[in-house]
Amino acid sequence: MEQGFIEIMDTTLRDGEQTNGVSFLPHEKLMIARMLLGNLNVDRIEVASARVSEGEQEAVRMICRYARRVEKLDRVEVLGFVDGHQSIDWVADCGCKVINLLAKGSLKHCTQQLGKTPEEHIADIQDEVRYAASKGMSVNLYLEDWSNGMKDSPEYVYQLMDSLQPLPHREGLGEGLSIRRFMLPDTLGVMNPLQVVEYFRKMIKRYPQVHFDYHAHNDYDLAVSNSLAAVLSGAKGLHVTVNGLGERCGNAPIASVQAILKDQFHAKTNINESQLNDASHMVEGYSGIAVAPNQPIVGENVFTQVAGVHADGDTKSQLYFNELIPERFGRKREYALGKTSGRANIAKNLEELGLELTPEQTRRVTQRITELGDKKEIVTQEDLPYIVSDVLKHDAPEDKVKLISYVVSTAYGLKPGANVKVEINGQQYEAGATGDGQYDAFVKALRYIYRKYLGRTFPILQNYQVSIPPGGRSDALVQTVITWNSDGRLIRTRGLDADQTEAAIKATFKMLNIFESGA
Repeated sequence: MEQGFIEIMDTTLRDGEQTNGVSFLPHEKLMIARMLLGNLNVDRIEVASARVSEGEQEAVRMICRYARRVEKLDRVEVLGFVDGHQSIDWVADCGCKVINLLAKGSLKHCTQQLGKTPEEHIADIQDEVRYAASKGMSVNLYLEDWSNGMKDSPEYVYQLMDSLQPLPHREGLGEGLSIRRFMLPDTLGVMNPLQVVEYFRKMIKRYPQVHFDYHAHNDYDLAVSNSLAAVLSGAKGLHVTVNGLGERCGNAPIASVQAILKDQFHAKTNINESQLNDASHMVEGYSGIAVAPNQPIVGENVFTQVAGVHADGDTKSQLYFNELIPERFGRKREYALGKTSGRANIAKNLEELGLELTPEQTRRVTQRITELGDKKEIVTQEDLPYIVSDVLKHDAPEDKVKLISYVVSTAYGLKPGANVKVEINGQQYEAGATGDGQYDAFVKALRYIYRKYLGRTFPILQNYQVSIPPGGRSDALVQTVITWNSDGRLIRTRGLDADQTEAAIKATFKMLNIFESGA
């Protein structure tokens, strides 16, 4: 079904921050806002709830100053409440020009939570809209619990809409006074796609000129499906969050919504898809909520072919490709090395490394990797040259960077320290340093050697993960996985040892030899 333009509103900084354990600092909110508005190019961002804290107010001010400077202030929104103008004053004081007013979209919420009649609540909303207009602010209206409102009290919903949607034409309400968007949330995440279609079509049939947004929650894992059902039924806007952050089970993730809108329904958005992965990593870092490896579009494993038959098909005619090409999202396809990879996966990795083997040599390397996979060992592309050398009974490549000796220490009241002696291309160097941890001190000593004696920049440590190897126990080996960046080239190395620091050191020297050899 051909669709038109769909407006995307990202609420990572408001609803996404309601994820349990997530609290963004003001400067983090600013950086995410810059990513969303600038790089990712979402249409609107909801950045806070009014009257939460002084820190929240400072964050909104910072974002508004930035947005005003880049002429995008009308795309910044703050959630406010029907509270006798207090939210509107708070938002106006921040320099924001758009308030998303939270009204009650079900009779139960109106009568039982507010303790008011529908007529009283409508009068209060109208008063807030008038006041916002006097402050030069635009208003969008949330109908909180709209999904249950349509299920249990549809006449209340229609009464609310009948009283509010034609505001510009109602006597005594002021010239040009209006609500720009009515935003329909499935607040408790209780809807399914068939209900979304039914309720949306009823709303649009009664109010064809109104701009409706849909705001999904993922309690039944239906947030993406429900969002698409809303689009098919006439919604003009969708609310999303980066990585699906949000209260309880979260909201609809922007990456999944964007990909399906474009590929399945040919809808148009302003989203810059090549920035989805970077936005995901930024929010992952600031929120502390890890992205699942199999999360569509942004998960670590989603562009990794594991089965050898898939790699074989890709080689012959890209038989296992679909429209989700990794380069579209600023990523690349990888071929896993393990017991199910087969010769085709290994050939793909060898090709990328520039290594050529005979069919018999490839068979023997495949056998060794399969054996490692049976032991639940993780094999990376960087391991492959060493495995090849071992399997083919060649001498292991001579390391150009060798660890001669080191001592790390820690003492109560003192910073951990490290003394390191290394050999680089036959020349020995020694240095010491202190750091925030034993490994940090070790790396600082290496950085000193590279800077002072070699006049070179030491690769930047970009990510550091420690885990028990798959199948291991708490008293077994520790696996350290480190991602490094050297002039834009990323490489990931692993170390395995009973001691975490030693495992990290092994991963470090593997990385140094890879960069030193130009592999």
